[in-house]
Amino acid sequence: MLITISGFLPDYTLPVVTKEGLSDHSEMLQELEQIAQIVEQRLKQHETRGRTLTLKVKFSDYQQLTRSKTMLAPISELSTIFEIAKTLFLSIELENRSVRLLGISLSNLDNAKQTQAIQLPLFQNADITWE
Repeated sequence: MLITISGFLPDYTLPVVTKEGLSDHSEMLQELEQIAQIVEQRLKQHETRGRTLTLKVKFSDYQQLTRSKTMLAPISELSTIFEIAKTLFLSIELENRSVRLLGISLSNLDNAKQTQAIQLPLFQNADITWE
């Protein structure tokens, strides 16, 4: 398992050892959901969201594939992260190969605190009068 959160903040990578040679499809999806949970926790911890989700799959023969999707709005919810990662995973032809590494990374980060809407004054100088 490899979890990466990158972007405006320094890169945050949390390597987690996965079972060697996952070959059961449902086991792979369970592992992917666990990774998504960790990503969500890290996003909450850093009060940030991401727009681009990248899925990394490394097979037992060390061949590696990545798939990514960029959303219009930033995401940070577990259900969204997992559904996007699952869709990307299901688009990969496994060809009965076992997987030795699954990873999810989020990039194009957006700090939730910094993106809150603020009301700006219409006029900078309140002494202006219109006649």
